[in-house]
Amino acid sequence: MLDTSELTAAVERFADRLRAAPQSRLQRGAAAEGLALARELAVRAQRVETPGLEPRLVPDAGVFVVADQLAVAGVDLAEALRTAPSPSRERELGEAVRLVREALERSGL
Repeated sequence: MLDTSELTAAVERFADRLRAAPQSRLQRGAAAEGLALARELAVRAQRVETPGLEPRLVPDAGVFVVADQLAVAGVDLAEALRTAPSPSRERELGEAVRLVREALERSGL
């Protein structure tokens, strides 16, 4: 059984690698991968917290900010899932952890 700490740990691992990556690696796609993941996690959190409202998009604030955007989006989703009365919470949490791991692998970090 997964708990939200697995999601936050996976997100922090990816965010830490983004923070430590050289600018060239970030520009070759690692930052884009992180931003895409941050956007997906943010949309998922917003759908849990405010169903029926159009989710807001995480802006592209540059390669040096994406690690923080990812960390915030991951924590937001973990908290939303932790407090959600959803019967599919376990499935959603497992899917989010899978998304983070796959994005980290694609990033090459």
